[in-house]
Amino acid sequence: MDEPLDCLIIGGGPAGLTAAIYLARFHLAIRVIDAGKSRAAWIPCSHNHAGFPDGISGKELLERMREQAQKYGARIETARVTKLEKCDGLFAAEWGSGEVKARSVLLATGVTNRRPPMDEVLHDDALARGLIRYCPICDGYEVTDKKVGVIGSGKGGVGEALFLRGYTADVTLIAPDKALVVSAEDRKRLEDAGINTVDGPAEAVAIDHDLIVVDTAEGHYTFDSVYPALGSDTHTQLAEMVGADLSNDACIKVDSHQRTSIGGLYAAGDVVLGLDQISHAMGEGGVAATTIRNDLASERPILRAPAEA
Repeated sequence: MDEPLDCLIIGGGPAGLTAAIYLARFHLAIRVIDAGKSRAAWIPCSHNHAGFPDGISGKELLERMREQAQKYGARIETARVTKLEKCDGLFAAEWGSGEVKARSVLLATGVTNRRPPMDEVLHDDALARGLIRYCPICDGYEVTDKKVGVIGSGKGGVGEALFLRGYTADVTLIAPDKALVVSAEDRKRLEDAGINTVDGPAEAVAIDHDLIVVDTAEGHYTFDSVYPALGSDTHTQLAEMVGADLSNDACIKVDSHQRTSIGGLYAAGDVVLGLDQISHAMGEGGVAATTIRNDLASERPILRAPAEA
């Protein structure tokens, strides 16, 4: 096997790629292993990212970041790491037919949104057209004064419906299963805000021109956009393999410098805190990369060899 990497980055979303740019510019030996499932790639056009007043698609943003990391020597491979272990002070990772050892590892594996019950092709088409949206913080502005549906229940569904009520007066909260499960206090909050409630089960069944149709127990409803508020699944499996501590909300627990409970293991982005914001993930990636560089230097000085004459 080759000489151990200084850092292996697992995950090629905004957090992982920001860290890759930093670490490559620190002249460290790094590699990024990316399964190609970053949620950022879902974004048709983000108008929330500073510096792009006319918006930028998630795919274009990720491609620009990959190119920038590669410009400074970062090696990026498409694969899914299936095994991570630590032995004799080094991490060993495996994927498909590949394997590598590294002095440190940054987990930027993110989360997966739970999708509403609907045909996959229909879902992807609706997502590309802004008929299905997952982040009201990112794109609530785009549904200003439009007809919006929220598929969800409990605190999550109520909270998202109330948040979106700040953008439009026409919000409907639909139960994903049968009856809407909310407390008496939350039901009053919904009523006071003028938010309609509909019992499920709910299923997005069709696109009608520029509207999305949702089938419920109470009939068909059409919306300009639908927000699934069904929660998400955090990708903590690799952290668990090496015994890293998780927080109460099932994210990887880190300190203020992105260090986990395992020496040499760091985490950044939504796998740490599901804030669902590119800028936040990028900030954590920068913090993690700087911490990794300094921690490695404390073990063994990082000294640049003289340039050849």
